[in-house]
Amino acid sequence: MNSNNVRLQKKLLPRHISLMAMGGAIGTGIFKGSAETVSIAGPGVIFTYILAGLFLIVVMGAIVEMAIVYPDTNIKGFVQKAFGKRASFVMGWMYCFMWLSVCVIEVVAAGSFLQYWLPSIPLWVLSLCCTVFVIWINMMNVKNYGEFEFWFAGIKIAMIIVFIILGACIIFGIIPSGKSNYLQNYINHGGFFPNGWMPIFSALLIVMFSYGGSELIGVTITETNNAENILPKLIKNFILRIVLFYTLPILIICGLVPWNELSDQASPFVQVLSMTGLQGAAHIMNFILITAVLSAANSGIYGCTRMLYSLAIEGEAPKSFAHVSKKGVPLASLLLTGTTLTIGSIVAFIAQDQVFNILMAVPGFVVMLVWIGICSAQLKLRYSYIKNPSFKVWGFPYTTGFTLVFLITSLTTFVFNEQHRISIMVCLAVLVALLTISTLKFKNKNEHDTNSEEKRLYKN
Repeated sequence: MNSNNVRLQKKLLPRHISLMAMGGAIGTGIFKGSAETVSIAGPGVIFTYILAGLFLIVVMGAIVEMAIVYPDTNIKGFVQKAFGKRASFVMGWMYCFMWLSVCVIEVVAAGSFLQYWLPSIPLWVLSLCCTVFVIWINMMNVKNYGEFEFWFAGIKIAMIIVFIILGACIIFGIIPSGKSNYLQNYINHGGFFPNGWMPIFSALLIVMFSYGGSELIGVTITETNNAENILPKLIKNFILRIVLFYTLPILIICGLVPWNELSDQASPFVQVLSMTGLQGAAHIMNFILITAVLSAANSGIYGCTRMLYSLAIEGEAPKSFAHVSKKGVPLASLLLTGTTLTIGSIVAFIAQDQVFNILMAVPGFVVMLVWIGICSAQLKLRYSYIKNPSFKVWGFPYTTGFTLVFLITSLTTFVFNEQHRISIMVCLAVLVALLTISTLKFKNKNEHDTNSEEKRLYKN
C-alpha cells in the first residue's frame, strides 16, 4: 500500500486522548516513586506536585495554542516551523529514543511483576510475551487502539480513586483499623515540612519527570478531528486530574503512615492496602502494577511509531517509516519498535541492573528537552502566527519565559548529577550524534525559504 494514498486516521475521541496521556503520565512514578519524593520533603511534597502542575499547564497550553494556529501539526512540527528541520530532526529522534527506552524498561518490569505469579518461567520469556501483547494492541486501527488504552489506563486510575476513598475512610474512622488520630501524622515527626521549604524545590525535578508523557497529547493531534475545539477543554480537565491523582494519594499515604516510616523497597500503596485488612493486597497491587507498566509501554509505542511516521513524511527518516496499513497503522515504524523491544528484553535479561541504570534517566533528560522545545517554539512563533488563536496561554510571554528558564535550569542540574552520570553520557552521545547527522543532512537546505513557503500555503 502506497504511503501517499493511505494516511493516519482521525478516529481518536477526546476520552481516548485524555486516557492515553494519563496512561503515559500515571505509572510507577506514583505507585512506587512517591516514596522517594515523600522521603525528600515529607507531607509538604504535595506543594511540589502542585507547582509542577503549574509548569505543566504552561507547556500543555503552548501545545494547544500552536495546534489551533497550525492544524494537523504535532509537537515536532511546531519546532520545525520555529527553528527549521535540523531542530525538529533532533527533537523527533530524541523523542523516539526516549519512548524506546521507556518501553524496554516497562516490558521488562512487567515481566518481573508476572514472575511473582509465575516464578518458574524465565524473565526474558515473560518480557517477550508482554512485548508481543502491546505490539498486537498497536496493530489495531487507531480507534480500537484508543478504546483499548482507555480501559487499560482506566484500571489504574480506578485503583487510585478506590485507594483515595479507602484511605480517607480509615483516616476519619469510618473503616476501623485499631488506631486513631491519623491526622497527627501530618504535624508529628517534624511537622508538615519536616526538612524545611527547600526540599520542596529539590523534589521538583523528580516530580516533573513523573509528569513526563503528558505531552503525548501533542502527538495525537494528527489523528484527532476538530482538535481546535476539543483540546482547550481537554487540557484543562487533564491537568486537574493529573495533579489530583498525584496529590490526594500522597496526602492519604502521609496520613496513614508517618512519612519517615515509608519503605523505599515496597510500594506505599501496598503498605496502606495492608492496613485495611484487605485480603490479597499484594496480589491486587501486583495486578495494578502490571497494568500500569503495560499501559505506559502501550502509550510509548504509540508515541514512538507516530513520531517516526512524522519524521518520514518530512524526509527526516527513511521513507519506509511512512508506510501505513489499511487500518492506518505505520507498519515499518511498529516493526522497528517491536524489534527494539525484543532485543531490549533479551539484553535486559543478560544485564538487567546495568541496562536499567542506563535507561532510567533517559526519559527525564529527553522530556526536559522536549518541553524546552515546546516553550521555545511558542515564544518564537507567537509573533508570526498566521491567525489569532481562540485559546492563548495566560500571561505570555512571562509565564512561558519563566517556565523555560526553570526547565533549562532543571536540565542543567540533572546533567551535572553524579548519580546519573552514565545515563547522561549516553543521552549526550545520542544528542551529539543526532546534531552531527542533522548538520550534514540539512547543510544545503534553505530553511528560511521552507518556512516561508509553509506560511504561504497555510494562508492559502
